[in-house]
Amino acid sequence: MKERLRFRMLGAGIVIFLVFTGFTASAAQTAPGPDDLRIWKEFVLALKKENVSPDRMRPYYEEFKEPLLRFLKEMREKATWSEWEAVPEVHRVGNQVHFLIPLTFDGRTGNYCFTLISQGDHWFFQHLEAINIRMDKIGALPASTFPDVPEETKAHIREETHWSREIHVFNFIAKEKGKPAAFDFFKDGNGYFLAAKVWVPFVEPRRAFILYLCWEQANLTGNKVTLEKLEDNEARVRLQTYYFGLYKAAAHLSQQISFEDYKQIFETIWQDRAHAAGWDLVIESNDSEYRGSECLFRFQKKS
Repeated sequence: MKERLRFRMLGAGIVIFLVFTGFTASAAQTAPGPDDLRIWKEFVLALKKENVSPDRMRPYYEEFKEPLLRFLKEMREKATWSEWEAVPEVHRVGNQVHFLIPLTFDGRTGNYCFTLISQGDHWFFQHLEAINIRMDKIGALPASTFPDVPEETKAHIREETHWSREIHVFNFIAKEKGKPAAFDFFKDGNGYFLAAKVWVPFVEPRRAFILYLCWEQANLTGNKVTLEKLEDNEARVRLQTYYFGLYKAAAHLSQQISFEDYKQIFETIWQDRAHAAGWDLVIESNDSEYRGSECLFRFQKKS
């Protein structure tokens, strides 16, 4: 399982876990029974009073416990408690009880799924999810169309899936051959520049690289891109990337790689691409560690 715990309002600063929790067609919603509502109310009260302690946790994997507790703390600090008093949508699957409820953080409202485990008179918190693929609404079979999610959500899913796999590869190469070889694995500058030259053929190659970068990042990757300047000797691109947001949103990444190495992968990729295209590149961020998702690429023609 890839957990994506992210307290996720796209564009908002809060981030939490995101994990695929989609319900199957057989997991039909049931009317919330008295025991379901008791569990929900007890959980909300425990969260409000900071009583969701480690011993009340039963995460899918033990290493998720610490980040889940951290994200619940962020959620508690941002909560509008009147929203939590609403009756949630309830789905029971075995001893799991999934509570789906709309909540607002930083002025943005989204649907959040809280998964708790019911054991007799006790409950344990298992998971929190902001992506929910509503396959319980698939309808009668045979079916060839399926419930969808917003384009931004799909971009996040693609990026998280991609970088989870790539970090696994990085760690494997680093273990077998050392970190320099692992970073070298991500150097694709010559191929990236070739793509720019053949797919954007009607402009000078260095310009084609900048224009292809904007198109690829905006339309394939799904990042927000602003081309601020494009001249023969200088270019400037502002990029709001999923990449750095993922490190905080997908708790498994911080368990697998340090932020310094994670950042260096990003810098290695883009420095190699810029170098292949004849540019010197300076990457700037609104904070020294790129903890925000926005960065600025400043290109200067190589002397």
